[in-house]
Parts: sequence; structure tokens; C-alpha cells
Amino acid sequence: MELIRRATHAGSWYNDNRMPLSHPEKLEEELDGWIRASALAKSPDVRGVIAPHAGYSYSGRAAAFAFGNIDPSNITRVFLLGPSHHYYTPRCALSKATVYQTPIGDLPIDLEVIEELKGTGKFEIMDLGVDEAEHSMEMHLPYLAKVFHGYSVKIVPILVGAVSYENEAMYGELLAKYVDDPTNFFCVSSDFCHWGSRFRYTYYDRKHGAIYKSIEALDRMGMDIIETGDPDAFKQYLLEFENTICGRHPISVFLHMLRNCSTKIKINFLRYEQSSQCKSMRDSSVSYASAAAKCPVS
Repeated sequence: MELIRRATHAGSWYNDNRMPLSHPEKLEEELDGWIRASALAKSPDVRGVIAPHAGYSYSGRAAAFAFGNIDPSNITRVFLLGPSHHYYTPRCALSKATVYQTPIGDLPIDLEVIEELKGTGKFEIMDLGVDEAEHSMEMHLPYLAKVFHGYSVKIVPILVGAVSYENEAMYGELLAKYVDDPTNFFCVSSDFCHWGSRFRYTYYDRKHGAIYKSIEALDRMGMDIIETGDPDAFKQYLLEFENTICGRHPISVFLHMLRNCSTKIKINFLRYEQSSQCKSMRDSSVSYASAAAKCPVS
């Protein structure tokens, strides 16, 4: 029986507020424009991306620097790892849905892989209501529908909860085998620093000058560590600076996947932006960073 996860954030986070599903043309135009503006060449060496998940008016342009890299021709399956913003679980959770809806084309779930992951006993199953309330994976879906238009692709959505470091390593080891299949692709959903009193995070190192420059230095330190592929160093960075990277658990799981797979893959960040420039302690901002995970050309 088909069970559809509706595009619950269309019309508020992306697309036209009035008729978000029946008028997809504006959304397609917007995505096309951002991908063209990124001026990135599609590459079969790109095996994964890290991309933001805020409303498109904030992070849509930055996200194009991840999705603009993707060559869809040899990919048949996309693993989508997103953090949980509203629902607490110490585990990773799988969707009950069979289809994820987007305004520009629906994406079928790979039920065979979902069953395989269920069989490990390590995953919980999230209710459809939990699935539809979460935006972290949904914000990647229109880009995926756009990039894979005309191609046969299935998705494997995995909600990554408040997972301990030991369990990040366990899930990374469990999922690593899928990285060694070159027809699999990986989308990791994360925004970077959420700064300001409303986020209860106001770290400021004055040696960098203005607050927004301190935030960028902090984020870039984390991005540099992610590029090394070392999940232990990323853990230490988070412990030391407590940077409010909301997709830290999916990123860490992905780093453990890359550590445990046989395929050599290198992460490179291609874009960094902030929603606004914080200049006083009354201000707030969210940072957005996009990366491509590539097989280095030998």
C-alpha cells in the first residue's frame, strides 16, 4: 500500500505560498537559476554532499553549490541523513512512507534497503507525523527531484537522532558498505553555527574582529576538520567550542562511514554564507555551508 509523506513545508519554506503543489514552475526556475549561478561542472566522482536545510530564501543559493555537482547518470539510490529538530530519539529512525512528495516530482523510497536496515535491529521506525514535521530532509528533496529528473532513483531517508559518539561510530560502520557501491549517493543535511541569545549560543573570539567574522572563523575551523575526514577530531572540536551545528550527528555518522568503507572519498567545502552579519550581542544568524564528497582523481 502506498503511503505518501506530503511536502508539508512547501509554501512556507520554499515555493509559492498560494498554490505550492499545483504551480511548481517558479520553484523549478529558482533551482535552475541557483544551479546555473554556482557554475559547477557535474562530476561522476562526486559521491555525496553536505548541504543546508533552511528556508530557500536563506540557504537555497548555498545549497546549489552542493547539488550542482551531482552527475545523476550512474546513481540509482540516494541515502539522505538529516538531524531531528522536534522529536527526541537516541537512535536513527527510518520512514514508514513509500513515497516522498515534492512539488516538482515524487521520490520513491527504496523499500528493499529499508527492510535490510530494519533487519539489523538498530533502527526505530518513525511515525508519519514525526516524518512530516521534520524539515531537515525535506529541504533536500526538491533539489534531488530536480537533479534526478528523468532518471530512475530511489531514496533511503534516515533521521539521525541525538546519537552518542559510540553509536555514531556503530551506524557509520553499519552503513559503510553502501558507500562501496558506486550507484549509491549520500546527502547529509546540516546548517552550521546558530548564533545569538535566542539560540543560547554567543561564543565570541574578539581577535577576529566583528562577531560575524568570529562566527565564520569558528565555522571554518569545523569545516577544515570535517575535510580531514576524522570523526574523532570533529568530536573534540564540538566538545571544545560547542558550535551549534544542527547536523553534527549526521555529519559524524557520515565521517564514520567514510572511515570504514574501502572507497577513498575526500570532502571539500565549496560555499559558506551567513543569514546576516552579527555586529552586536543583540543580533542573531545561522550559517550555511555546502560541500562535495568526491573520489579523488588518481
